Amino acid sequence: MQTIQLDRSIWSEKHLRFAIEGAGVALWAWNVDTDELILDECAYDMWGVPRDTPVRFEDLSAHIHPADRDRVRAAFAASRAAIGQYEIDFRILIGDEVRWVSARGQGEDDGMVERTMFGIFLNVTGRKQAEESNELLAGEMSHRVKNLLAIASGLTSITSRSASSTEDMAKQLTNRLTALGRAHDLVRPLPGHAKTDALLGDLLSVLLAPYDDLGAFSGRIRVSVPRMGVGAASATTLSLVIHELATNSLKYGALSCDTGTLDVSSTSHDDEVVVVWTERGGPPVKTPTGQGGFGSKLINRTMSMQLGGTLSCDWAEEGVIVTLKMNKESLER
Repeated sequence: MQTIQLDRSIWSEKHLRFAIEGAGVALWAWNVDTDELILDECAYDMWGVPRDTPVRFEDLSAHIHPADRDRVRAAFAASRAAIGQYEIDFRILIGDEVRWVSARGQGEDDGMVERTMFGIFLNVTGRKQAEESNELLAGEMSHRVKNLLAIASGLTSITSRSASSTEDMAKQLTNRLTALGRAHDLVRPLPGHAKTDALLGDLLSVLLAPYDDLGAFSGRIRVSVPRMGVGAASATTLSLVIHELATNSLKYGALSCDTGTLDVSSTSHDDEVVVVWTERGGPPVKTPTGQGGFGSKLINRTMSMQLGGTLSCDWAEEGVIVTLKMNKESLER
């Protein structure tokens, strides 16, 4: 095998400077006796310090994030006794901007030249932001999975008490979990909505779409709501409420007839969101007696505890009207 000999003479100071600038590497030298720092132009710019300004280590320390300052000072003091390479990442403040800097160098007093240590600064803000985003995403996914498992466990318990048979329980539970899955598929970051993950109109349309195919004509389910966001947790909660209402309508209300219609509208007032569920064209409505089944208890408890709201029904003979009132802040969580 032929060995390629590299002519090291090509590594002139000009070429090395070109490579360093291209990599965004900032150079520094620190005199451990006088505390004086010598920075290249890239380092001055990285730290937001006017070029050619005399700089000491304490001058740069003033730019370090207060939460990292003591740690960095201790690390630089200890670097003199360190043997071999060292590296420390920390935050600096440039006005209102936070930057992540990685300081790297060679320790051990024996390696010093005229009592001066040498090293580099790297701007690692992009990498740190990506790491923070990944950690946040992992934490959020863990939180959502735990919530879904808790909800699934609760649904299983409730469904087991309300089902008349094993087959009925399996069907009810499958339908409820499917509704959860549809809502979960919609959860995503929304531009301009820092705390919300899905649009209310999209959520309602997706959840009700399967029932629109069960009538004599398409378009019998109409959703008309203003553009507003729904948080991840609330999307899951609201999907359960909508599923229960649709299931009841399919059994006893407008959706049980081919010609029945359903209109879902919404308004927003200050700190409250109101969704109105209006059924027409179904069998004559009779006001129910008693305390209601487990489904009714589920949605009432869900509305109160999870969405900070209420659910009320107008049992008009021509079709039931359900009014959902929810706290806007709770809905966006």
